[in-house]
Amino acid sequence: MIKDECILVDESDAVTGHASKYDSHRFVDGQPHGLLHRAFSVFLFDDQDRLLLQQRAASKITFPEVWTNTCCSHPLHGYSPTEVDTPKDVASGQVPGTKRAARRKLEHELGIPPHQIPLDRLQYLTRLHYCAGDTDVSGKPTGWGEQEMDYILFIRAQVDLKPNPEEVMDTRYVTQAELAEMMDPASGLRWSPWFRIIATHFLPGWWHGLEAACSGSGGHQDLASIHRLG
Repeated sequence: MIKDECILVDESDAVTGHASKYDSHRFVDGQPHGLLHRAFSVFLFDDQDRLLLQQRAASKITFPEVWTNTCCSHPLHGYSPTEVDTPKDVASGQVPGTKRAARRKLEHELGIPPHQIPLDRLQYLTRLHYCAGDTDVSGKPTGWGEQEMDYILFIRAQVDLKPNPEEVMDTRYVTQAELAEMMDPASGLRWSPWFRIIATHFLPGWWHGLEAACSGSGGHQDLASIHRLG
């Protein structure tokens, strides 16, 4: 949390600087909404069109034990090759820095070998700006949260999993019907706020046209918009 430096941006996604993960995620007096920084959310599907979910480890500082999409993390400042995408990278839809960060974290969190995640098969779809404070199981604020410019990445791939227990409690491949059952309030499961937003506003359409979404065709890719939700 102290060593890693998030990429700070303004509301138009222009890079303004960098700050530690710790400082970026503190929701405290004088900084009630944290610091806006870049992030990514990977949605990995298998050859049966099932989505790989993960449950975040209990030891995570932010949003422990919640279920979410395959991998959620941050491109970082100071890496070589760089993980900082330029406006040209975003406008082209290539976002190579974010893709490198995603492959790095897929290996770190889930043990997926990098060669199973070719960068040219990671498809960037759009950006989401959201803000959400974390709470404990009783609903009390924890003093942590996320305010992110979240880059959405899709990929269909067969991968080997070896989850890192410091990062991930559980994993599960699900169909759309199985996800709906898991997200029913009666299940008692907790979900990350960013996944709830994506699952509500975007995922059904992307999943329905999964082949097109994974190739950036069919009108699923939106390079210009920043969706402001949450």
